[in-house]
Order: sequence, then C-alpha cells, then structure tokens
Amino acid sequence: MEGKPQRILIADDEPDILEIVSYNLGKEGYEIYTAKDGNEAIERAKQLNPDLIILDIMMPKKTGVEVCEILRSQPMFQNTLIIFLTAMSDEASQIKGLETGADDYVSKPISPKVLVSRVNALFRRLNNKENTGKSIVLGNITIDPVKFLVIIDEQELILAKKEFELLYLLASRPGRVFLRNEILSQVWGNDVIVGDRTIDVHIRKIRQKLGIDCITTVKGVGYKFEL
Repeated sequence: MEGKPQRILIADDEPDILEIVSYNLGKEGYEIYTAKDGNEAIERAKQLNPDLIILDIMMPKKTGVEVCEILRSQPMFQNTLIIFLTAMSDEASQIKGLETGADDYVSKPISPKVLVSRVNALFRRLNNKENTGKSIVLGNITIDPVKFLVIIDEQELILAKKEFELLYLLASRPGRVFLRNEILSQVWGNDVIVGDRTIDVHIRKIRQKLGIDCITTVKGVGYKFEL
C-alpha cells in the first residue's frame, strides 16, 4: 500500500478473535486498533477516525448493529467502511446488518484468508469510486460522490452510504432500467449475499429522504431513475 497505512478498528469481546484478525490484517500493512465492547468501539472510533471498522454483532454493552447505527448517524462516519463479524447464519440478521449501513459481513468461524480478501476488496472498490466519481446534475438535483452529498434546490441531504451508492448508480443512467442482480453486484458486490428486500428498503428510504418521486419500480425487473 502506498502512503500512510489505512487504519482498521476491530471490535470483538473474544480475545482470540481480536488476536487472529489483528495479526492477519497487520501482516497486510494495515494500522490495527482494537476494542472489547460496543461502547469502547464508539469511543475509539471517535478518537481514531479509522478507514474501516470491523464489528462483532454480539458484543457486550452495545451490539455491533447498535454501534453501526450510532456511527452512521454522524457525518464523520458516513463514508467509513464497516464489516460485521457474525456467528448468526440466518438471513434476517445479515439483512438487518446491511440495512443499518454495513458494507459487508464475514461469518464465524473466521477464515483469515477470506477476511483479508474482503477487506482488500472493499478498499479497492472505494479507491476506484474516489478516482472515477463525478458529480451528476439532473434538473434541480446534484449528486456529489466525493462529499457523499445530494443537493436539491440548494438544500443538502446526507444519505446513508449504501443509499447514496444506490441513488448514484440509478442516476448515472437516467431512464435506464437497472436489474436487481445488477444493483446487488454494483452496490453490494458479488461477495455479499443480500435479498431483494434489502434493495426495496433502501429505495423506500431514498424516496422518503429526497421527498420527490424520482425512482420508478419496474415490477419483476428492477428500478430506474427519472424526473
């Protein structure tokens, strides 16, 4: 990696997990910090402003989902990458985690190789977006991928990270219908398994926050952006 090492905060109440994850990501050249519960994770995140936060879902004091919700509600963490560690195999728990703003999840027992691969892939995807992102201006709407801002009639709106990425994708080709599989691949990535309901929830939240009807549902196919 070039330049300053990227910071990763790992929060888990199991010392063995912290040691394994810290060791394997440290070997990749990342700067590693740890927390043992939800409250400490929030405090350390505020102190360190890490590039990526890895959260165990089942932690004392606050769960990983609660930590994610609290951090995502603050502007400084809108663009921070977040991965959940979860021993839960049910789809509902995974969807809940992704809906709160997580970028990915890794199931326990953890495979160090899989975790390192997911982390590296997220940073690559983020760097690609930063290098190629251009503002989209459509009518009275400006979508700025650098600041993760949506401006409507000079009013600034801050969307959750995945909400913004979904809106940016649809608005990049007005009138074009994006298939559900296409959206999942480009917004969540091929390594993350999410259900159709996850897309629907994000679309509903985008519509509510924008206050305008600019996303059309094409039943059984996908979605398109049109003013």
